[in-house]
Amino acid sequence: MSNPTWINAQSRQQGLERLADHTVDVAVVGGGITGVGVALDAASRGLSVALLEGRDLGSGTSGYSSKLVHGGLRYLAKMDLAVAWESAVERHRLMSRTAPHLIHPLAFVIPEMVDTPRGEAALTGTGVGIYDVLRRAARTRGSVLPRPQLLSGPAVSALVPALDPAAVRRGLMYWDGQVDDDVRLVLAVARTAAGLGAHVLRDVRVTEMTGATVAAVDTRTGHSLSVRAGAVVNATGVWAADFAPELAVTASRGTHLVVRSERLGHPRAAHTVAVPGRFGRYVFVLPQPSGYVYIGLTDEEDRISDGHRPTVPDQDVEFLLGIVNTTLGAPLTREDVVGTFAGLRPLVRPAGTQPDAGTADISRRHLVRDVPGEPITVVGGKLTTYRRMAQDAVDAAAARLGVDRRSRTARMPLVGAAGPAELAGVTAPRRMVDRYGTEAARVQALARDEPWLGDEIVEGTGFTGAELLFGVQAEGAATVEDLLARRTRLAFVPEDAERARDVAERVLELAAGTRPAGVVHTQRTSGAER
Repeated sequence: MSNPTWINAQSRQQGLERLADHTVDVAVVGGGITGVGVALDAASRGLSVALLEGRDLGSGTSGYSSKLVHGGLRYLAKMDLAVAWESAVERHRLMSRTAPHLIHPLAFVIPEMVDTPRGEAALTGTGVGIYDVLRRAARTRGSVLPRPQLLSGPAVSALVPALDPAAVRRGLMYWDGQVDDDVRLVLAVARTAAGLGAHVLRDVRVTEMTGATVAAVDTRTGHSLSVRAGAVVNATGVWAADFAPELAVTASRGTHLVVRSERLGHPRAAHTVAVPGRFGRYVFVLPQPSGYVYIGLTDEEDRISDGHRPTVPDQDVEFLLGIVNTTLGAPLTREDVVGTFAGLRPLVRPAGTQPDAGTADISRRHLVRDVPGEPITVVGGKLTTYRRMAQDAVDAAAARLGVDRRSRTARMPLVGAAGPAELAGVTAPRRMVDRYGTEAARVQALARDEPWLGDEIVEGTGFTGAELLFGVQAEGAATVEDLLARRTRLAFVPEDAERARDVAERVLELAAGTRPAGVVHTQRTSGAER
C-alpha cells in the first residue's frame, strides 16, 4: 500500500537517483518548518523541487516550540504591529483551511492577582481587546476562536485549579491556536510537497552551496552528491549563517519544563504568569492532550548549544519554576519536573543593534536575503508565519528562474485536512483524528493484521504501535530516536521513552521485514509501575 505523499526509504532512493542526472528548479536546504514550507510553495507552483535535510525532518528548532499557533499578543506589547498582523492572518489560514485537524483552539487565562497594579491590568485588557480586533480583521470566526471574556475569581480557579485562590482577584480569558504536535505540522507540509512531486530527502548533509549548486554527503552510505538547481534556498535556521556569513543570526534558547497534569489539578485552560519588570513578557503554563503540562519559555542567547537538542541549564529550570510558583497554591519543585526540552530560535539581529541587547527584544520578523550568485536565504520569523516566509523566499526564486507563478498555499489544505463535518465522520478515536485527520482510519487499520500494533505503547499516553509503523511507512522515520522523539513526543519524558523503546525496535524490525508476522506483543509496563 503506497501513496504519492509518503516519504520513506523507497521514495528517498528514487529521489537520489533522479537528482544524479537531472537539474531541479529549486533546491531547498533544511527540513524544518521553513524548509518544508518552501518546498511546498515551490512545488505548488509547478516547479521541480529537491529538499535536503541532514538529519530527520523537524529535528531542529521546529520540533521544540511551545506548540502554539498564535496571533502574536506579545508583539502588540512591543508595538510590533506588522508581526502581530501577519501572525493573525497566518493563524486564520492554518485554523480555517490549511490544517484545522492539527490546530485547535486553546483558552488562555490571564489571572489578575490581588497584588496586580490596576494600571497594568487595564493595559493588559486593552492589549487583549486589540488582539481580538486583529482576529476579527483576519476574518477568524468566533466559532473558531471565541471572543475574550472577563472571569470571576471562582471561574479562574475552576479553569486553573493550581492557582492560589486567595491570591486571585479575577481574570481575563482569550483564545489562541495550539498545535498538538509541531513535528506533525512539519511532516504534513513535507508530505503535501511530496505529493506534488517534491523530492524530500533526509540524511543528506549539505557541506557547501552556491546560487545554483549544492554539495552534500549521503550520511547513510558516505557517498558524495552534487545537486544542480535553477535556484538554491538556504532554510537552515540557526545554521543559516554557516552558509551566509554576512548575516547576523542570533540563537535564542527557549526552554520548557514538562510536568504531569495531575500535579496542577488537570487544568482546563492555559494560563500566563507575568515576568516581573518585563511588561508584555510572560511564562506560559500550557496543558497538552498527552496528559502533561509544558511550562515555558525562556529567551536567552545561546552560542554553544547543539541546535538539534540544546542543553537545558539549571538556571532556566530555576527561572521558570521561580516565576510560575509566584501564583501557585502549592509550589512546584524540581522533583515535579519529569522532563525538559529547548529549541534555538534563529533571530536576525538588525543593523545597529547592540551586541549585548537581550534576545527577547529582537523582532520576530523574517528576512529573505537575495544576492545574485549566492543562495537565497530565508531566516527568522516563527512557526505560525512559516507559510508567508516560504512564499517570500519562493517569490525570489521564481524571479531568478524568470517564471511568473503566484503562490497557491494560502488556500491549500495539507494532507489529512478537512472540515469539521468530514473529520467528525472519520471512524477512528478522536485523539488519532486530531493527529492524522482523514488518514486516522488508515493508521488504525495497520493493526488489523498485527493486533499488538493497536496496543497503547505506554499507558496513559495514547500512542500506539500502529502510529510508529505509519511513521516508518509514510513519514520518513528510520530510527528509534525518530519514533520516540518526533513521530511521538515520548522522549520529552525520558521515563516514557525508555518504556517505549522495545516497541519501537519491534516496529522497525517489522517494517524492515526482519520480524515474523503474528508476533504477540506483551506490554512491559503499566500505570502502576510509573
